[in-house]
Parts: sequence; C-alpha cells; structure tokens
Amino acid sequence: MKEGKLMKKGKAAANMMDRLPREVVVHILSRLPLPSLLNSKLVCRGWRTLIRDPFFISKHLSNLAEAGNDPSFILESNWPIPDQRHFIDFFDHSEGKVISKKLPSSPMPMYLADSCNGLLCMHDTSRSVYICNPFTRLYIELPKLIKYPTLVGNLGLGFHQKTKEYKVIQIVFRRKLRRVDSSTTSTTSSESEVQILTIGSPSWRDLGTIPYRFIHLKTKALVNGRLHWLSKPNRYTTASLLVSFDLETEQFQEVPKPDCCGSERCLRHLMVVRGCLSAGAFHENDERVEIWVMKEYGAKESWIKELSIGRYMPPTLTQQESRHFIYSKRNLFVRVLCVLKNGEILLEYKSRALVIYDPQHETFKEFTFPEMPRWFKIIIHVGSLNWLHH
Repeated sequence: MKEGKLMKKGKAAANMMDRLPREVVVHILSRLPLPSLLNSKLVCRGWRTLIRDPFFISKHLSNLAEAGNDPSFILESNWPIPDQRHFIDFFDHSEGKVISKKLPSSPMPMYLADSCNGLLCMHDTSRSVYICNPFTRLYIELPKLIKYPTLVGNLGLGFHQKTKEYKVIQIVFRRKLRRVDSSTTSTTSSESEVQILTIGSPSWRDLGTIPYRFIHLKTKALVNGRLHWLSKPNRYTTASLLVSFDLETEQFQEVPKPDCCGSERCLRHLMVVRGCLSAGAFHENDERVEIWVMKEYGAKESWIKELSIGRYMPPTLTQQESRHFIYSKRNLFVRVLCVLKNGEILLEYKSRALVIYDPQHETFKEFTFPEMPRWFKIIIHVGSLNWLHH
C-alpha cells in the first residue's frame, strides 16, 4: 500500500514538471552543469525529449560559455591503468564541491589529442582520427590523412564562431638537413608540415610548410578564432615565439609577446584566463612561475603580469621524482591550467599531480579524487551534449 502511494506521488510530480511552461524549463535546465542535466533527463519524458533537442543543446553550450563558470576537464590515465578517462567539474568549487566522474571505456585503445565545445579529438593505435562526445558516446572517424598516413602528428581541434566550422589541424615537425658548403658540416633547419580538415569535407588539405618548431603542443590556446602555440627557433635557445593560426583565413601569424621575454626569461606554456590569451613564463635564475595576460588581443602593450607562483613540491611525487625535481629547473615541470573564479590557481606538476594554489595566503593544496592515476594527461573540456550538424 505504501509503495503504491509513493508511485502515485512520483507520477504526480512528473506530471507537474511536464505542465511547466517550456520557456521556464529551458531557462532553468540550460544553466545546469552537465552532470545535473543528465540527472534531469530522468525526471519526466518531456524533459528527456527537450534535453535531446539540438536547439536546447546549443543553448546549453552557449550559456556555459557566457556564464564564466569554473572549468571542467578530461583527465586521461597513462599509468597504472591506461586508456581510462575521468571528467572533473569545478562548477561548484566555490562551495567546496568538485565532481569527478569516470567515463565509459572506449571499445578500442584511444589517445586524447584535443577538446573543443564538448567534443574530443582522439586517435587510435592504427593512426585513425576520431571526433567524439564522451557523454553521448557519438563518434565519427575522419578521412584518412593524405600525407604520412602511418603517422599522426600533433592534432588541434578548433571552432570559428563566424563560419560555424569545426576544423582539425595536423602539424608534423620535420628536421631538414642542409649543407652550407663543401667545407662545412651540415646544419638543420626547423620546419613543420601542416594539413587541415574542415569537418564534413571528404579529405584533408595540404597547407605546405611553416618555419616553426612548435613546443609543448598540449598547451595550445584557442582565443579570438585563432589557435596559438609556442615555437622555438632551434633547440639551442630558450627564447620562444608566439604563433597563431586563424581558423577562418587559415594563415599563420606571429603574436607580440610581453616585454618580460628576454635572453633569460621565456614563455613556457599557454592558457586562457577570463577569455584572454595568457602565458606562463619562467626565469632561468628564479624558481617562480609568472602568469602574464594579454588584456587586449594583439596589443603588445596590453600584456600584464597578474601574479607569480613560488616553489612547491607535491607530496605524491615519489622520492626519486622529487630528487630530479629539486636538482633540475623546477618551474619547467609546472603548468598553469586555469585561474578559478575565487582567484585560486589550478596547477599541474609533471603530469603527476594537481595542486590548487591560493595566491592570497600563498598556500598550496594537492587535489585528488578516487581512482586518480599516478601519471596522466589533462585538458580543459566543456561538459556538453553537443554534436556535429553539417
């Protein structure tokens, strides 16, 4: 009898939710973080149908971008259990809550390359490239590469708001030998070969070679419709160039760097801070990592140093790793992932540990979650039900 009453109450609540005005439901649900949105599909049939609607999915993605919430990430395990991915959501971090969710395993070994608008770019061991949504589990295999079909270079995925096109770019670094004259030894020049695919097109296009050797490609930043990387002229210098690729015009261009960059200080990695192109810089004789932000895109004078972060040793690094960390340039192993809404900084140490730094109190706190791997790759990923509509 009691069970029957509960079932009636559940049906009555579902019916009441179904009778809410559609615009009210859309306004509420489109502002939820993805884990809460997925739970909302279970409330009633009407909500489940709405949440699957492409218009609603687009609005949810747009609201996430405009709200300025704390980011979410995909963390891919490299060891001890490879090919395992977790979704980490800092949406409620200001209230002391962080969601971690283990994602379903893929049917074949896959490797994470990039993320954009809730979509992942991945490749498998046979060098096939895929676009997938880890929550809906929808995926497509991209056309085979026209050049170096057995080699997957560094992949980047981007979306241009004006053209509404998703593009995948592949960059393959080639060291080119050249002899100066008969009496001198050969030297090498750095160049990279570039291919691009507009998703929905039947084949890749060859964009030729560029005189750049991109470094630390996992720190690519997408800002203002352009992908950004750091490039080194050669392996003998610490100086770096800041290079952009316009997803609309498909042209490469150098971006002005802050004046902090000299012979002893250089940009080490890129990120996006409050929508602005930003970089982590280190000094050869200093253990601090600096965060520089370009307040007005393209304007050299708009670069400002927001803060600097001192030395820290995460407890989870093993004794052997710690020794190596101490006697090497420590700041080379620290990467700034993002600046949270409350001003705290999320840091990655040597792909082994995540740390939250509080600049106000200058304190460090290691971040862990159940089943956290000891070696991983992490990228920012917007949790969304978004999919490709050609």
